[in-house]
Amino acid sequence: MGKYFGTDGFRGEANKTLTFEHAIQIGRFLGWYYGARLDKKAKVVIGKDTRRSSYMFEYALCTGLMASGADAYIMHVTTTPSVAYITRVDDFDCGIMISASHNPYYDNGIKLLNSFGEKMDEETILKIEDYIDGKINVPVAGRHEIGRTVDYVAGRNRYIGFLISLSKYGFKGVKVGLDCANGAAWQIARGVFEALGAKVYVINDNPDGYNINTDCGSTHIEHLQKFVVENHLDVGFAYDGDADRCLCVDEKGNVVTGDHTLYIYGLYMKERGKLLNNKVVTTVMSNFGLYKALDKVGIEYEKTKVGDKYVYENMVQTGNRIGGEQSGHTIFLKYETTGDGIVTSLKLMEVMLAKGKPMSELAAPVVFYPQVLKNVRVKSKPDAQNDPDVQAAVQKVADELGDSGRILVRESGTEPVIRVMVEADTNEICEKYVDSVIEVIKAKGHLA
Repeated sequence: MGKYFGTDGFRGEANKTLTFEHAIQIGRFLGWYYGARLDKKAKVVIGKDTRRSSYMFEYALCTGLMASGADAYIMHVTTTPSVAYITRVDDFDCGIMISASHNPYYDNGIKLLNSFGEKMDEETILKIEDYIDGKINVPVAGRHEIGRTVDYVAGRNRYIGFLISLSKYGFKGVKVGLDCANGAAWQIARGVFEALGAKVYVINDNPDGYNINTDCGSTHIEHLQKFVVENHLDVGFAYDGDADRCLCVDEKGNVVTGDHTLYIYGLYMKERGKLLNNKVVTTVMSNFGLYKALDKVGIEYEKTKVGDKYVYENMVQTGNRIGGEQSGHTIFLKYETTGDGIVTSLKLMEVMLAKGKPMSELAAPVVFYPQVLKNVRVKSKPDAQNDPDVQAAVQKVADELGDSGRILVRESGTEPVIRVMVEADTNEICEKYVDSVIEVIKAKGHLA
């Protein structure tokens, strides 16, 4: 991670951590960099979510791009995966999404994508940061070289058509609930499901610039749970602010997480001979119950660091076709380069209709183990993590748990914190083992 950009872009409170000047600078650099490197006028596509500040950042980015000689194609309010898709299929030099995902409205972020719709490479990111810090000079375009903006709502429509084309079944007769989080999916998701024939019930599709993710969407799934049960719906799907993640609710009101999705669709692929390498890709935070369920059906798995970026990198390197996070970022490599909440919901619908089973039955084999996670503030994360006595305490817990649970100790990527997590048969067992490791960290003087 760089000085400004993390694993998911440049994110922070609007005009405090991430300012409109930053957005102009990012646009200035990208417009010049791609134009100079490719020896032509750069073409950049931009999307945004529904935050009030997204409009400010959109215009600031466009100003910077045009001043450096690039043309900015504006998709307006749309989802992160739609920008990734259009960047790739319509041959843009790069893509920009303005969103802070599941964060509150006063935060925002700038996510950068390369011409393949993938997250921007670290080398280019570091050059942008050098420009922001005044270490690189970028010329201003003049006369006929000055860029322009282009209304590109057609790109969003093309993406909607792509989503509809993914479904192998019509949804006629299926009652579907959607929680759009007052975010980027609010115009797209309903239209896709209605076009496929579903009877659609939607909540939180009235964005006002301030209510994105506020007590709604995938981070507040309890509202969709209640909505599905009260309206006797067959299934429900909740998205986050930029719709790159999706959590599901079955007809009984139970939450179907990203881990469940990996099991349900991974098994469906295996049964049809489509699961290349016979593997799904998880992160280290996937629940132990997922691994037990995958073991029972003979599906193997790989574990990456937390972050959909690392899941995607593994899939590209290995050829594994499905991967994701418990939070609902699921990547179907055949169709996309990033998590896409609407694609996830369509794929879960496909399994329901293909097997003729309710979502509760499809998800039932994944039985979540109780989990306790505690954060420990430390003076030095590497010192605490690598302390021989701490490592011995962790190994002792792992040995005692055996096949009935697991322990995970990892460093936070953003805070001076060590995270200690245990999954086991009961909360009491989890608490006991987590506290036993924390006591050693404390006894060795690592606490901040």
